[in-house]
Amino acid sequence: MSIPTVLFVCVHNAGRSQMAAGFLHHLAGDRVRVRSAGSEPAESLNPVAVEAMREAGIDIAAAAPELLDVEAVRGADVVITMGCGDACPVFPGKRYEDWELPDPAGLPLEEVRPIRDEIRARVESLLASMTSNAKDD
Repeated sequence: MSIPTVLFVCVHNAGRSQMAAGFLHHLAGDRVRVRSAGSEPAESLNPVAVEAMREAGIDIAAAAPELLDVEAVRGADVVITMGCGDACPVFPGKRYEDWELPDPAGLPLEEVRPIRDEIRARVESLLASMTSNAKDD
């Protein structure tokens, strides 16, 4: 059985997608290959998102925003978009979900925490659905 690949995409790849990737990597370990990218990547991660994740016991400080490319989407089994709109290419046969989440850019830590917690809940739900689908195969 091959390891599924999940790609998280947002515009700057500095907050939401990085937090989601951090949670999935933490929760799934080696059971899932995790990638993240942005349609217009920032220079660096949002420091408030890094701090919010640190509070949750997950260190994403070493991650760096990456440019979304067609090959990343083609190589993914699941593509989770977070506000990148039409910039995300669509390929048949892949699972797509769009998570409408506020952008943490420029927000203080107390406003980023609920976004982080919502992302964690969605990642846990995604992982549970992937695990149950794998058992059905």
